Amino acid sequence: MRLVLLGPPGSGKGTQSLFLHEKIKVPSISTGDIFREACRNKTLLGMKVAEFMASGQLVPDDVVLEIIEDRLSQRDCQQGYILDGFPRTEVQAKVFDKKLKNRREFLDYVLNFEVDDADLVVRLSGRRQCSRCGAGYHASFAPPSTEGVCDRCGAKLFQREDDKEETIRRRLKIYKEQTKPLIQYYKQKGILKNIKGQGEAKEVFDLISKEIGIY
Repeated sequence: MRLVLLGPPGSGKGTQSLFLHEKIKVPSISTGDIFREACRNKTLLGMKVAEFMASGQLVPDDVVLEIIEDRLSQRDCQQGYILDGFPRTEVQAKVFDKKLKNRREFLDYVLNFEVDDADLVVRLSGRRQCSRCGAGYHASFAPPSTEGVCDRCGAKLFQREDDKEETIRRRLKIYKEQTKPLIQYYKQKGILKNIKGQGEAKEVFDLISKEIGIY
């Protein structure tokens, strides 16, 4: 099964991608994770994308497409995959469709997660990360035992630049302008499934399971 997960930042795509990975046993591929790892390792790619991520801008199409093509060519993607964070523009989607056609592949479903902007800001702006071990926390939903200190290793927690409120609102604006048109694009193809992203993660996954028939 080949899936694309659409939705604004903080809509729960990453969590549901992992649930889907456990259920259907195909790789969960997050362009955001690939980019952040490259930034941490200070690779050539990392230097290219760091500036865009820090300002809330989208990474250029040619860079994203190069990364995705390389990742999907690997052996573990032969039976399918879950794409979280790609495509983000209609240009990317159209180029990706051509590449799929050349490979004689097709997407089974595109899942579109719907969450109110106010909830997204709360979800994202509360996220904190350990500066040493990378453990994640949330100021409201999963706080550390001691404010600002990692429970695992005692290092200081920090807020990523792309999780600050000003950047979040900029990211949401960019999403609406550039990524939301993908909803209509995939709707016309007949493979779009709208998923209400409010509520507990397990409840959302149950909705997904019913929509795509994986119970």
